[in-house]
Amino acid sequence: MTVEAFILALKEAGITLTDQQIRQFEQYFNLLVARNEQVNLTAITEKDDVYLKHFYDSLTVLFYEKKLKVPGKTLIDIGTGAGFPSLPLKIVLPDLQITMVDSLQKRVNFLQEVVTELGLSHVEIVHGRAEDIGQKPKYREQFDYATARAVARTSVLAEYTLPFVKIGGQFLVMKGSAAQQELVDGQKALVTLGGTLQSDFEFTLPNGDTRSIQIVDKTKKTPKQYPRQAGTPNRKPIG
Repeated sequence: MTVEAFILALKEAGITLTDQQIRQFEQYFNLLVARNEQVNLTAITEKDDVYLKHFYDSLTVLFYEKKLKVPGKTLIDIGTGAGFPSLPLKIVLPDLQITMVDSLQKRVNFLQEVVTELGLSHVEIVHGRAEDIGQKPKYREQFDYATARAVARTSVLAEYTLPFVKIGGQFLVMKGSAAQQELVDGQKALVTLGGTLQSDFEFTLPNGDTRSIQIVDKTKKTPKQYPRQAGTPNRKPIG
């Protein structure tokens, strides 16, 4: 996906980028490729691939959850890695308040560099594991949205994310071709943690890759014992 195709595809989806936003995506790409030589951030470094598989893919959630565009919404991105999907969302939605969580200090340092270089505000970067941070009152059930991309299967991901979502908020599940089976396997985890599936959208990227976005409503409080100790959700998924 060329830069021009990226801009056009977003425009067709109702998202018109300003000149500043186009520059910010270009800066982000350049920083990602440069830093990737020292820190393992992504295996995807070709420009067309980054614009499609990182930038555009991150923004597809906006096509289905329109309320993200309401000024002042809060989103936490668990295991954000190189900043996907939260930083592309932040570039497009300057009023979105984002919190990015990652367990590797080198990635946290990169994210801070991007935020500074792009002049982004209302961004918090937290170094740590979701299982630990999810038990802290400052973050627990404080967010309108939680999401994660390419982190874990849904049964595990639910325990990483739903404890952060306030009642009435949403967990935004971004998945590939295994989404439906993961959703079936993760039903008990969603219910246990206070989530109820609201919507399930399947679509393809411009290159034909299958994608799925599932919107899970937070309908009741997450029991205090969740998330469990670091490493436990992955070793012993709920259900």
